[in-house]
This record gives sequence, structure tokens and C-alpha cells, in this order.
Amino acid sequence: MMLYPAMTTLNANVPNRYLLVNVVARRARQIAEAADETGEHLTEKPVTSAINEVAEGKFSTSNVDITIKR
Repeated sequence: MMLYPAMTTLNANVPNRYLLVNVVARRARQIAEAADETGEHLTEKPVTSAINEVAEGKFSTSNVDITIKR
């Protein structure tokens, strides 16, 4: 089974795999919340979108919103 995008590609933008999980999860939540607010229908799952953004270099640890909404 091949993983796309490759882990080496993802690790180029986020060097630690555990941090990668957190970055992707936070970004996926942001994507899902934005879609809910605007009523937009997503063509792919938020996690898939987030992983692709990291692989393309559009999203990394430097631009993660770490604030917690209460």
C-alpha cells in the first residue's frame, strides 16, 4: 500500500511525525469549521485537504493557530 503524499514529503515541511498529526488535525478542524460557517459543501474530507496543504508547503508549523476557543 502506498501512502500519498509520501511521508518524506510531509516531513520536509513538518519534521516530527507527532507534530505532523497535531498540525493536520488542527488544520482539518479549521477547514471543517470554515465550511460549516459558510455552508460550503466539501468535495474531500478535511483531513485529506489538510494533508495536501502540508505536502504542498501551504501549511506548516509556523502558521498553525494554537489558540483554544472556549
